[in-house]
Amino acid sequence: MIDEPFFPTTDVLRSRDKAQLAFHERAARVAGERFGRRVFLRAVVEVSNFCRENCSYCGMRRDNRDLARHRARLDQLAELLVHHRPASVTDVNLQSGEDPVAVREIVLPLIRILRRETPLGISVCLGTLSRALYDQLRVAGASVYILKFEIADAALYARMEAPGTFEERIEHIRALAASGWNVSSGFIAGLPGQTDAALLANFSLARGLPLEGCSVSPFIPGDETPLAKAPTAEIDLTLNCMAALRLMRPRWVIPAVSALNLAEPGAGYRRGLRTGANLVTINLTPPEMREDYLLYKRDRFIMTEERILSAIEAEGLVPSNRSLAGYYQQEKSARVSGRSPRPVVAAV
Repeated sequence: MIDEPFFPTTDVLRSRDKAQLAFHERAARVAGERFGRRVFLRAVVEVSNFCRENCSYCGMRRDNRDLARHRARLDQLAELLVHHRPASVTDVNLQSGEDPVAVREIVLPLIRILRRETPLGISVCLGTLSRALYDQLRVAGASVYILKFEIADAALYARMEAPGTFEERIEHIRALAASGWNVSSGFIAGLPGQTDAALLANFSLARGLPLEGCSVSPFIPGDETPLAKAPTAEIDLTLNCMAALRLMRPRWVIPAVSALNLAEPGAGYRRGLRTGANLVTINLTPPEMREDYLLYKRDRFIMTEERILSAIEAEGLVPSNRSLAGYYQQEKSARVSGRSPRPVVAAV
């Protein structure tokens, strides 16, 4: 399958009612042709809420002095993921604030344990690190690095105090891909001050980066951020962005993010699955740590295994028995050999 020459317009991203429904159905049809009814199912564990960055939209920003900081215990996470993870999980994502101490002391040894004792595909979402740490993580056994570019408009990126500088962020994404990582990225829809041109710039940037997947997160005003009183992003805008990504890059892995439930409680997540999303995530962070992992609000909507399996069943989908890591390996092998990657459609 060859990627369709699709690029969204403002009218498409602002579509509603019948036009929007037809657009989403088209995106879901493309996902079905590529992946069948299967969606990848991974777990996420939030390792640390220490962060050296100061993003205006994130409650874990370093200037939030009211946040109780913590790092998880290695033995607790190893026991959880080796012996007590849900049977449906094929991959795990180890996520934290930008905290190199947690990377060295918790994430690296945990990856080695998981690689030795489980068949899990391993993703990490740890922010911008040194080249040495990136290399150590890959040698230990992780194969997917999630580094969201967040905002494609450099001026807005700076105003939002997004990580480092815009140029550094893009340089790290390209360097990760060049060194052998499967890189997934993403952006925020509906940020305060985000113009239509700035929104479309996210698609231009994503299209030009060496990515294997991309997410769209709706802007959620965090309780303990400078943007606490800003309006929540329109769920329809986020969903239209997700559908546009699927049509722009049919082979990409596109997640339904948990924040969809905050943008539209009770319905947002399932609507996300109707746009061609093909990755769902169960939160396995120990309960005593969840409240202070403050991406948005302390009153979080936790995607448990029961909620995830119920949502995908209600949408006529099923969990994939193949890992993300395996899918990415097949994709890369096909491109290196010059063959067109085959659709990942399996009997259910």
